[in-house]
Amino acid sequence: MLAILGFVGTLALITGLIHFYLWKRLVKDTTGPGRWRRVGTVVALLLAVLVPATMAGTQIAGAFWLAWPGYLWLAVMFYLLIVLVVLEVPMAVTRLVLRRRSTAAEATTAAPEPALVGAAGSADPPAAEAVDRPDHDESRRLLLARGAAIFAGLTAAGITGYGVRSALGPPQLDRVRIPLAKLPRSMDGLRIATVSDIHLGPLRGRVHTERIVEMINRLDADLVAVVGDLVDGSVAELGEAAEPLRDLRSRYGSFFVTGNHEYYSGVEEWVAEVDRLGLRVLQNERQEIQARGGVLDLAGINDVTADGTGVAGPADFTAALGGRDVNRPVVLLAHQPIAVHEAAKFGVDLQLSGHTHGGQLAPFNLAVKLQQPVVSGLGEIDGTKVYVTNGAGFWGPPVRVGAPPQVTLVELRAP
Repeated sequence: MLAILGFVGTLALITGLIHFYLWKRLVKDTTGPGRWRRVGTVVALLLAVLVPATMAGTQIAGAFWLAWPGYLWLAVMFYLLIVLVVLEVPMAVTRLVLRRRSTAAEATTAAPEPALVGAAGSADPPAAEAVDRPDHDESRRLLLARGAAIFAGLTAAGITGYGVRSALGPPQLDRVRIPLAKLPRSMDGLRIATVSDIHLGPLRGRVHTERIVEMINRLDADLVAVVGDLVDGSVAELGEAAEPLRDLRSRYGSFFVTGNHEYYSGVEEWVAEVDRLGLRVLQNERQEIQARGGVLDLAGINDVTADGTGVAGPADFTAALGGRDVNRPVVLLAHQPIAVHEAAKFGVDLQLSGHTHGGQLAPFNLAVKLQQPVVSGLGEIDGTKVYVTNGAGFWGPPVRVGAPPQVTLVELRAP
């Protein structure tokens, strides 16, 4: 609870600063003093409050009705911010050009005109013929600001609309072949259906689970690995939505490891519930998989951010990987890719992970790269291969841009 409140507080501060910037560019710069500026200011304040209210309301108070407006605005806000920041440079250049033109025009009109020699001998022009001073600079700046605001709004809305369609559509199936040096030839082609970050919650329910289960069952896989972040809510709230997991089919079993979101949602209850649904929960332990005349160790660790005791205990690599036959290949299920740094010390051949959502909202994937060694797809860290799936759901905004939802069929290949 304290972790959630701290997150919401930090988010409120950040979104407050962002909304001040958006108000400046979209309201203050595009309107004059008066009614429309006051209306825009009130709307900006309401939207600034909506984001943390949605986080707190859906995560703590169960006010799921806030999810759609709050999370959609979060995505639009994100892309408005990006587009407007990108426009800052050309806007600054344009304003500088307009300012110089205005200064030059003022200097021209202020210069004295040559004396006219006429019959009357007068050097002063009639007052009625005085040249007007330029008065278009302010209107041009206003037009420029409104043009930028309209462009940013249309772009943000278009990207968000595309992202909603991607996020709510069926997951794409990716197939990846990964060679393991220790894999017995008899086990060549062993297939692991891998899915993570299903994120059942305010915007995703039973139909979402049914679609994923159907998709996995069509693969006729040898193993199924659900690599964390199944839920964003309690068993009481989401138990029915998770129920279709009992229908998962595979030759040698279905397995689950906890993600960080299970620890926000009542991890003890969810471990018991997932076990009841027929998935083996690997909590800092490993399972010997005997298949096709060969043996493979399948290990799983609790999420690396876990902090507690018992079921809620932190990742224990020694318990999961220590004392094993090092001649056997070992596949580790670990929710976060960053676990690979520790896994490599134990000679793990392959780690299957999720957590990153592939970035979910490009270009946010660039920020994720600062924290996780692999954001999406296959990589290798310190001799250990790590495959990161994009996940089949979403967290927060029902939007995916540049990182479509995904279920992956991992095929292990012998040398």
